[in-house]
Amino acid sequence: MTSFKVLVVAGTHGNEINAPWLIRRWEQEPDLIKTNGIKYFSVIGNPEAYRTGRRYISRDLNRTFEPALLSSPNPIEYEVIRAKQLLSAYGPAGRDPCNLVLDLHSTTAAMGSCLVVYGRRPADLAFAALIQSQLGLPIYLHESDDLEHGFLVEAWPCGLVIEIGAVAQSLLHPKIVAQTKLVLQACFDQISKVVLGIAKFPNHLVIHRHLGSLDFPRDEDSQPEACLHPDLIGKDWIPLKKHQSLFVDSKKNIFRFKGEDLTVPVFINEAAYAEKNIAMSLTKREVWCFSSKWKEAIEGCKHN
Repeated sequence: MTSFKVLVVAGTHGNEINAPWLIRRWEQEPDLIKTNGIKYFSVIGNPEAYRTGRRYISRDLNRTFEPALLSSPNPIEYEVIRAKQLLSAYGPAGRDPCNLVLDLHSTTAAMGSCLVVYGRRPADLAFAALIQSQLGLPIYLHESDDLEHGFLVEAWPCGLVIEIGAVAQSLLHPKIVAQTKLVLQACFDQISKVVLGIAKFPNHLVIHRHLGSLDFPRDEDSQPEACLHPDLIGKDWIPLKKHQSLFVDSKKNIFRFKGEDLTVPVFINEAAYAEKNIAMSLTKREVWCFSSKWKEAIEGCKHN
């Protein structure tokens, strides 16, 4: 159909096992997901972590695609080595350069299915808008966070993270597999339309723009001194109100929200973020007009 090539990555985090399970079935049953003639490569992002059932071996692979790490001539950390391997094979200057990457994840937070975009690259926004227009999924725009960078998808001309939840780490769940398959199929449907020049771009997209992250209240030993308030559990995507209860300690003291109304929490109590001291991320819902520059950017990816 075209020289356009897609890289599908599952298991970037080794204890997120539903997407790798789907990818392995797809390898055995090529018609499981119809690619509409688009050439693709599917890989397990972090095979060693996947084999051992761990999120990562030395460091988070999805925070490893940054120049300072990738420029190391003789890396020691496994994830740095693996990031360089993926780029050598499928990166823009690799043996089989891919135009677009899809990074498949799962979350323990009660977020359902969503798309994640890092920064405001026009091609990413255009592609996310196409998927949102087909499936109605929320888009989490992560930007302006000095502590979180080096994401896998940023190393390709266009990239999108797909988050499916809620599911416990290392738990295979048929609903999560089915939702992952649904979104992945939509991605190939839209990619093929872009390549054929028949994509119907929406007039706008709805995004939840990252404002920052909120940690648990902590004691003098840096341990959480309060847990999530019961009223907040399972309330991802639901706007907070000023002075709303966020945390409660063992003496029933309440820690309340001090921000502005309509701030929207996501990744509430995400298990993987405990090591990052993140209890939830805070976002603002915005409606953006679709830009012709976004359309030009994703159509330009056909020639990268």
